[in-house]
Amino acid sequence: MRGVGFVFVLVSLLGAIATTSFASTVTYDHRALVIDGKRRVLISGSIHYPRSTPDMWPDLIQKSKDGGLDVIETYVFWNLHEPVRRQYDFKGRNDLVKFVKTVAEAGLYVHLRIGPYVCAEWNYGGFPLWLHFIPGIQFRTDNGPFKEEMQIFTAKIVDMMKKENLYASQGGPIILSQIENEYGNIDSAYGSAAKSYIQWAASMATSLDTGVPWVMCQQADAPDPMINTCNGFYCDQFTPNSVKKPKMWTENWTGWFLSFGGAAPYRPVEDIAFAVARFFQLGGTFQNYYMYHGGTNFGRTTGGPFIATSYDYDAPIDEYGLLRQPKWGHLKDLHKAIKLCEAALIATDPTITSLGTNLEASVYKTGTGSCAAFLANVRTNSDATVNFSGNSYHLPAWSVSILPDCKNVALNTAQINSMAVMPRFMQQSLKNDIDSSDGFQSGWSWVDEPVGISKNNAFTKLGLLEQINVTADKSDYLWYSLSTEIQGDEPFLEDGSQTVLHVESLGHALHAFINGKLAGSGTGNSGNAKVTEDIPVTLIHGKNTIDLLSLTVGLQNYGAFYDKQGAGITGPVKLKGLANGTTVDLSSQQWTYQVGLQGEELGLPSGSSSKWVSGSTLPKKQPLIWYKVEANFTILILIMNYLLHYKVIIR
Repeated sequence: MRGVGFVFVLVSLLGAIATTSFASTVTYDHRALVIDGKRRVLISGSIHYPRSTPDMWPDLIQKSKDGGLDVIETYVFWNLHEPVRRQYDFKGRNDLVKFVKTVAEAGLYVHLRIGPYVCAEWNYGGFPLWLHFIPGIQFRTDNGPFKEEMQIFTAKIVDMMKKENLYASQGGPIILSQIENEYGNIDSAYGSAAKSYIQWAASMATSLDTGVPWVMCQQADAPDPMINTCNGFYCDQFTPNSVKKPKMWTENWTGWFLSFGGAAPYRPVEDIAFAVARFFQLGGTFQNYYMYHGGTNFGRTTGGPFIATSYDYDAPIDEYGLLRQPKWGHLKDLHKAIKLCEAALIATDPTITSLGTNLEASVYKTGTGSCAAFLANVRTNSDATVNFSGNSYHLPAWSVSILPDCKNVALNTAQINSMAVMPRFMQQSLKNDIDSSDGFQSGWSWVDEPVGISKNNAFTKLGLLEQINVTADKSDYLWYSLSTEIQGDEPFLEDGSQTVLHVESLGHALHAFINGKLAGSGTGNSGNAKVTEDIPVTLIHGKNTIDLLSLTVGLQNYGAFYDKQGAGITGPVKLKGLANGTTVDLSSQQWTYQVGLQGEELGLPSGSSSKWVSGSTLPKKQPLIWYKVEANFTILILIMNYLLHYKVIIR
């Protein structure tokens, strides 16, 4: 097509002379963000600094720039930076200032979404667990203790940026900030206090005097001067809550997050490109991909529960920092075509006309001769041929053609010209490595993890305790241990195969041991974290020990009052004699508790303990054991009745 050559010649010429200089003033009007007095069409992408490593940042950011981005967006993760109240961490992957400066060095702008609630499929929604223990606190509502802590942290982040001259008003790259996050999705649950809370959050943020606009996403009643923005797969029909505010899209979901046991999410690039083109066709001027690079949930940062450590998100740059083709390339071509329309887009509002059923043309035409057009076919299953300005155009189903000069087609969103890459992954069975005779097995060693109470800091309490209140999320594991006497005349011994241990838990997984032997297990899932199990058990005369190991798999990160959902074995816990109908409720008895595993206390995740045992024969089919193998890398595995935890340490 004639238009394709037109696009790439002009873009290459523009690229040769274009330079990036940061702003001194950033404002907005009804059409766009206004940077140094000029409206801008901006393409943005999300990269979360702690979901990659500092060594990766320059390459990720450069690939984003090469893909046609103007802006990098990131959340700020409160629980990373203030894990203990008033004790801060901004080192390594937490080095927010370094990340912002790295973006600036590449010549890109930054949108800093402080929140400080982030959701983000992040553990506890980004809130530090110590907030939970402040007397009288209620999250995300008109509550004094919460607002005090939120303001302290928000002000600290703003002050850090100011000290480094990172706001655009200081000549830096930050052109936008966000306060709160998708509160409009759940604010009705908080009643009238939600309205006053949002008013307070807006006033608090603007009082920090950053010199750049603030946004509130998914907040239809965002008060002036906050810009309310859209999140979703499609935002072309979104309208700001004021005719004085621009149409902005803060989260265009390029895929979705991965849940344990779920299929790998996938969103076709043709659909993403269609959604983006429609957004700009209908008056949008700022669009952000969530995610442009998803990365990895390192350590225990993943939320959920049951969200996987991979946060690949089917993004244009994959979890490992590689270009995902044709997604990255096709979106790059799309960005070029949109930028060719910028002069017309920022100058005027579109004139929209029908070309037929579900066929539409939007024209941006100025008095100085600039003209750009978007021709859309919103039909999902049938192509169309339309007449526009005396010319005929073929529009595939569910596509938009972009005409930067109102005549030549620079790009159609359904037609991919970028190369496609089909990755192939080579897999090798861990079991084969263990059982092989090539000498690899000799590199293995192990440490037994004791069943039940093994640490000196165990304690006893009457009744069953909620897990998060006990562990404060310092560990995923909590032991519940109970001893009970069974006399010879008790009905549970009449037929051991007919006795069950009934356990109810808020989640997220549990293992039950009777007298040191594994009796059964249960897990929740991403849709329902709760666990209810009836486990057949065999009891003996005299003392019987019941050990229940409860596990969390990422804390809740979303929803009204999500901090109240809790975890752990809250009961009831009962012994049921099925043959005779006898039931004994153990819930209110005296239980012994232990936070964490002995292996955690020994520092086994670092692989540094002196307690590792080596031998020619590995112990197998044991319920709790740590395995380690060393070659040119270290693999650390904790096997717990088929629940597998592992860590790879590159040497």
